[in-house]
Amino acid sequence: MKNLVSMKELSVEEIMALLEQAHAFREGATSTLNKNYTMANLFFEPSTRTKMSFEMAERKMQLEVLPFDAGFSSTLKGETLYDTVKVLEAIGIDALVIRHEQNNFFEDLVGKTKVAIINGGDGTGNHPTQSLLDLLTIWQEFGTFQDKVITIVGDIEHSRVARSNAHALTRLGAKVQFVCPPEWQGEFEAIHDFDEVIEASDAIMMLRVQHERHNGNGSFSAEEYHQKFGLTLDRERRMKDSAIIMHPAPFNRDVEIADELVECERSRILKQTENGVFIRMAVIEMILKGRE
Repeated sequence: MKNLVSMKELSVEEIMALLEQAHAFREGATSTLNKNYTMANLFFEPSTRTKMSFEMAERKMQLEVLPFDAGFSSTLKGETLYDTVKVLEAIGIDALVIRHEQNNFFEDLVGKTKVAIINGGDGTGNHPTQSLLDLLTIWQEFGTFQDKVITIVGDIEHSRVARSNAHALTRLGAKVQFVCPPEWQGEFEAIHDFDEVIEASDAIMMLRVQHERHNGNGSFSAEEYHQKFGLTLDRERRMKDSAIIMHPAPFNRDVEIADELVECERSRILKQTENGVFIRMAVIEMILKGRE
């Protein structure tokens, strides 16, 4: 694996190898990289979890991390992302984590630079490390993906998380179903009544309402959305005993999910965040090992 830009490029065997390596890191294993590598994190969109998670992963692996602030970079002077990457390649960077508002930004980079590219999220397209940490959380919970019913609820059309997870989970043997308002289903086939699927779901993954991407398409008050498509206390009581709650975060309490459920016994939201560090360590390890 030379880069990680989408889940579609990973085989099932590579996915499972990454999950196993991440689990080993979580259990105390350390990196086996034999060289000193230098990385940088280029985030052109706001991020807390992904950016800080990558930085923690890099520090745990004792990598050199050069700081990068998009708000003070030459992109503000008109420099293209490609030219920025080529400059960083010339400086001596080995790998870059990039988040960008442009869908498939990596198409202009992969194969045109010696720097390894890790996609930290592109527009509404892909978010492979988020998908991997979600997969790790489900795998740790159930020990398998086969025939597990994963229900993804919310702003499907604008969700790179939904796209990445749907593809990977289906290949791993899970049944994926979407629940959302009709105007937010995009290219997906979706269910529009959340209550139809509560009892049969093994994992319910709530998604953030991305108001910044709607352009007026689909208008709900917070209370109205919560009652129609939020995980309310009543819906949680109807979930099967073994079912878990997930959310990629950031979450809006009492909109996508009732405040009381964010840290309830069946919630795995904070565990997803914890797993993010270890899955990103595994991704970095596999990519840089390939360069040795």
